[in-house]
Amino acid sequence: MGRVRKSLVISVVVVAVVGIGFGLYWFQPWKLWQDETVDEALPVAVGTAAPPATAEPSTSTEPSAPSTTEPSAPSTAEPSAPPAGPETLADGELISHEHATSGTVKLVRLADGSHIVRLENLDTSNGPDLRVWLTDAPVKEGRAGWHVFDDGKYVSLGKLKGNKGSQNYTVPADVDLTHYSSVSIWCDRFNVSFGAAELRQA
Repeated sequence: MGRVRKSLVISVVVVAVVGIGFGLYWFQPWKLWQDETVDEALPVAVGTAAPPATAEPSTSTEPSAPSTTEPSAPSTAEPSAPPAGPETLADGELISHEHATSGTVKLVRLADGSHIVRLENLDTSNGPDLRVWLTDAPVKEGRAGWHVFDDGKYVSLGKLKGNKGSQNYTVPADVDLTHYSSVSIWCDRFNVSFGAAELRQA
């Protein structure tokens, strides 16, 4: 009888330890007290000037005749314009969902024609498996807006780099931006939005 009881106690302890370990891995509660700040500059294009052309040396052995050409007028050509800078196409302010969240979201077209989603002055909670999603869902306040962003179209732009700071997220070239109208800081593990912003044309 004593052996049975001892085995039962050991089994309960093992199950409890495994359960606690799984719960810690799944919820990662310590992240709620760990801030990660990542600050990135807005990408800008840097133009490079073409090297000047070099004249080939003359190989003629004939004596040269006196030049009769008129002196050339000074060049009036305009210098080449530098590449256009980044252009904000749409922006919006983050609102809180499951966790208090603030900051600005911008959809930016860079000089090379590519696009990024930029988070500026982001301040939200840390958490497990946080992503930046570009979506077609409406942004709603309160609990009604916590779970709507995986109902329609969405594109994951990658893991959230930090829960504080200003960061850039590349939009894939094949994404049709006319189909998307919002950005969510999305917890992929628990299918819930930490915060979101509606993108309005700038």
